[in-house]
Amino acid sequence: MEVLMTQQHKHLIVRADISWCPKEEDLNKISDWIRSLIKEIDMNLLSGPYTMYVNEKGNKGMTSVAIIETSHIALHIWDETSPGLMQLDVYSCANFFPQRVFNKVNELFKTTKMEYKFLDREKELVEV
Repeated sequence: MEVLMTQQHKHLIVRADISWCPKEEDLNKISDWIRSLIKEIDMNLLSGPYTMYVNEKGNKGMTSVAIIETSHIALHIWDETSPGLMQLDVYSCANFFPQRVFNKVNELFKTTKMEYKFLDREKELVEV
C-alpha cells in the first residue's frame, strides 16, 4: 500500500540585524513572543518554548526553541554588537506564510536589515 505524503517540508531561514535585543531579564517576553509567532502562523505548540540566556563573553545572547506539531522553531540572538544579530529557523511540514513571520520579527525586534531563504525540502533544497 502506497502512503500519500501530505507534508509541505517548508523551511524559512531568517538573518536579521535588530535594534532591540532581549537581555537576561526578558526570558518570559521571548517565550511569549515565540508562542505568539506559533499562533500567527497557524501552528500548534507541542513542547516549550525553552528559552535561555547565554552570558559568555563573545557569545552573549538569547536562545529559544519550540517543538511545534509539524516540526520546530529556533531563535538565536547575539546582543554584544550594535545592531544585534538574530538567526531564526521556522521548519514545518504544514504550509505557512513567511510574511507573517517577517511581520512578527519587525514588530518586536525592529529590524534594520533582514535577509531570508525560504526552502521547499520535500525532495531537494529548492528556493520558493
